[in-house]
Amino acid sequence: MKHLVFILFLIPFISSAQEKKLEPKLANISWITGTWHGEAFGGVTEEIWSEPSGGSMMATFKLINDGKVTFYEIEVIREIENSLLLQLKHFGADLKGWETKDETVDFPLKYITETKVVFEGMTFEKISKTEMNIYVDIENKGKTETVTFNYKKKLNTLKPINQLITVKKAPTKPLINGIADDAAWANNLWLPLDQLWLGNPYAKDDFSGRYKLSWSEDALYLLAEIKDDILVDTNADPLMAWWDDDCLEIFIDEDHSGGEHQFNHNAFAYHIALDGNVVDMSTTKKGKLFNSHIESQRVTNGNTTIWEVKISLYNDTYKEDKENTPLTIVPGKLMGFALAYCDNDKSKTRENFIGSIPVEGNDKNKGWIDANIFGTLKLIN
Repeated sequence: MKHLVFILFLIPFISSAQEKKLEPKLANISWITGTWHGEAFGGVTEEIWSEPSGGSMMATFKLINDGKVTFYEIEVIREIENSLLLQLKHFGADLKGWETKDETVDFPLKYITETKVVFEGMTFEKISKTEMNIYVDIENKGKTETVTFNYKKKLNTLKPINQLITVKKAPTKPLINGIADDAAWANNLWLPLDQLWLGNPYAKDDFSGRYKLSWSEDALYLLAEIKDDILVDTNADPLMAWWDDDCLEIFIDEDHSGGEHQFNHNAFAYHIALDGNVVDMSTTKKGKLFNSHIESQRVTNGNTTIWEVKISLYNDTYKEDKENTPLTIVPGKLMGFALAYCDNDKSKTRENFIGSIPVEGNDKNKGWIDANIFGTLKLIN
C-alpha cells in the first residue's frame, strides 16, 4: 500500500515534468489573440486581445451587469528582460481610474507551455482554438479566491465560401465495399477532380478523376472514380514519404473556420494509401496513422479504381493522446472540404498532384497547411 501511495503521489509531478516549457516570447502566446466573450461576477464579459507587435500585446476588458458597464480594464503583456510581464489598470464606468496615475497591477511570468501561460496570480489556459479559461487570484477580506473566466472566441463570420457544394443526406447508409451500387449514389451528380496543383499537364489516358458525396448522422461519405494507367505503392512503411505513392487525399475542416492546420487539428488532411492505411501530420510534426477515422474500400478493374469512403468527423478539440468521440452531423452544417489525388508513374516522387478546387498563385500545394483554400460543403436533407 505504501508503494501505491508513493506512485500516486508522484504522478502529478511526472506529468508536470513532461510538459514542455516554451520560450518567454509573445509569439508563443499568440493564440490569446482575438475577441472573447464569457460570464463572470454575475454579468457578461468581453476581452479583446491584439496580435503581438512592437514587443507587446494589448487588451481591453469590460464587465456588463444588467445591460450597463460595471468597469473596464486595459491590459498589456510586454517582453521585458527575456521574460513577459502582464500589467493592467482598472477604470469605472465613467472611465475614472481605480489605480493612481502611475500605478499598475503587475503579474510577472512564471512559465509558458503549449496550452498555458502562467503568471503570478493569473493563468491563461487554451481549451481549443475557440475556447480558453483565465484563472485570476482575487484577494477579498484577507482571503485569496481564484475566479474562473470561461471564454469563447468570436470567429470571423465573413470567411469566404469557396466552391459551394450542397450534399444530400443518404436515404440509407452506403455499404463500404467499393462497388458503388447503393441508393446514396444513384441520383448524385459526379463532381470533377481536375485542378493541377503540382507537376506538368497530364494526358487523359494518364489520369482522370471525379467524385460524389453524401452523408448520414455519423459520417460523410465519398465515392471517387480514378482512372490511372499506373498504380504505385513502393513505400512499405506507411509513414515514409506517403505522399509520393499513389493515394487519395481528403481534406476536412469540420467547422468551416479555415486557417493554418499544418501540425494541429484545426483541419485534417487524410492520405488514403492503396493498402488502406490513412496518414496525416500529427502535433509532433511527424506522420501518424488515423485509420480509425476512415473506413475505405477500393476496387480496381483495368485502369479504373473505385474508392468508397466513410469519414468520421472530429472538431479542433481532438487530442491524439485521448479517446475522442466522432461528431453527430445535422442538416445545414457547413464544412471545409477538398479532394486530391497523388499520381506517381514509377518515379522517385509523385509526378502530379490533382485537386478538386482551383487555387490562386504559383504555389498551389497549400491544402496540407492552409484550410482557407478548401471548398465549402453544405449538408442538406
